[in-house]
Amino acid sequence: MSGRAQLMWDEAVTGYDFGSSHPMDPVRLALTMGLVRAFGLDGSVDVRSAKSAGDSTLRLVHREDYVAAVRAASVDPGAADQAYGIGTVDDPAFAGMHEASALIAGLSVGAAEAVWRGESRHAVNFTGGLHHAMPGAASGFCVYNDPALAIARLLELGAERVAYVDVDVHHGDGVQAAFWEDPRVLTVSLHEHPRTLFPQTGWPEETGAGAGEGGAVNVALPAGTGDAGWLRAFHAVVPELLEDFRPQVLVTQHGADTHFEDPLAHLAVSLDAQRAVMTACHDLAHAYAEDGRWVALGGGGYAVVDVVPRSWTHLVGIAAHAPVDPESVIPASWRDEVYARTRQLGPARMTDGRTPSWKPWEDGYDPADRLDQAVLATRRSAFPLRGLLA
Repeated sequence: MSGRAQLMWDEAVTGYDFGSSHPMDPVRLALTMGLVRAFGLDGSVDVRSAKSAGDSTLRLVHREDYVAAVRAASVDPGAADQAYGIGTVDDPAFAGMHEASALIAGLSVGAAEAVWRGESRHAVNFTGGLHHAMPGAASGFCVYNDPALAIARLLELGAERVAYVDVDVHHGDGVQAAFWEDPRVLTVSLHEHPRTLFPQTGWPEETGAGAGEGGAVNVALPAGTGDAGWLRAFHAVVPELLEDFRPQVLVTQHGADTHFEDPLAHLAVSLDAQRAVMTACHDLAHAYAEDGRWVALGGGGYAVVDVVPRSWTHLVGIAAHAPVDPESVIPASWRDEVYARTRQLGPARMTDGRTPSWKPWEDGYDPADRLDQAVLATRRSAFPLRGLLA
């Protein structure tokens, strides 16, 4: 198995563009790749593209009529059928929508194939992580659900156990829905509580159904949760589940919108804590996934200059076994690129200046604490279904 991670990239992904007034500005993708290059990480990974997801691949998750509707809206955005969630405020139709969405999906599927076939232990597609798309509808800025498609492709290739861990501020509802009754897939989502944030799902009582009962795990975090609480919740839930499940592949989604500067949500997580969770996911892949197989995806993130590029550049460095020192000064060449593209001043360092720490769950909990109540609700709902102590 190759020691070099694969970084999936194609300049055409910046065509995934809902328009100038939409918060998901594709400049965040271009700036991330620019920062990866500025730190020389493109020399530590194999950078490659992949073929776009074709109809047979898209149908692993999405309905044929939905794919046809996306294709039609891609040619004539004005005729988009809102019954399929396209042409809405969240998901405006745009020319080339199918092509850009299928390319992002293809990059995630290509990452999964490379890891499964042993071409590399780790593969990153920070342009992916579009976890809200449903089998028959676009949702939450997501047209095709590339994480679910990557997992479905792994199952098609013969995987019997795939774990998906989603740390985006929004619930990974589309991936959960795709595998709700499938015991081969464990989905774990840590997100802001559905009372205060889209998509209003991801309650701890959502645990799967049928043969997949116990296969969905949700941690609904109180608004305002910061580094210590976020890390405590992650470590109180995720490692124990992965140790028990022993996935053949770990797929993770790293939406950067948990950050305290993100304009669309209400958590208060720092870049340094995001980096700590990325490192934890990498270490958990080596500890519990077969041969350390890890597919890491991007996701949300709407502080497109200050947060997203730094966060996902750390992700690439961690996957490449060439982590970027948080104290690193960001190259002036990249800051010049930021100003040229956005007329904003870019951040100066790869850190928010935080040193995150947390109290381990094993040291006890406070039943009156809102964060601990959230963790307890998750453990009590999901862990017994997997034969684990709550």
